[in-house]
Amino acid sequence: MSNEERSERPERSERGDGGDRPSRPAPRRFGGRRKVCRFCVDHVKGIDYKDIGRIRMYVSDRGKIEPRRKTGACLKHQRLVCTAIKRARHLAMLPYTLAHIRDTGVFPTRG
Repeated sequence: MSNEERSERPERSERGDGGDRPSRPAPRRFGGRRKVCRFCVDHVKGIDYKDIGRIRMYVSDRGKIEPRRKTGACLKHQRLVCTAIKRARHLAMLPYTLAHIRDTGVFPTRG
């Protein structure tokens, strides 16, 4: 390549990033939108252990209390939910385990 050809070709800094399109923000690494606490949205002061319909959404199909990262509840309301679930279980409004696991005694082993 001669000196004339080199001088005609634009340098890398002059070319830019390769197009007329503006640069996009980088895609999010983990998931989409952040979940919002339903209790904060509804301006709920306290969580009643007798409100089984609302509490049942925070219990898994195995009978475990769902974590915050899954339900989207804030820390304050997650603590209240846990207390309400435990009270409802103690008063036999919610089961500790599933009925078929209690009846058969069969629980899948891990590993």
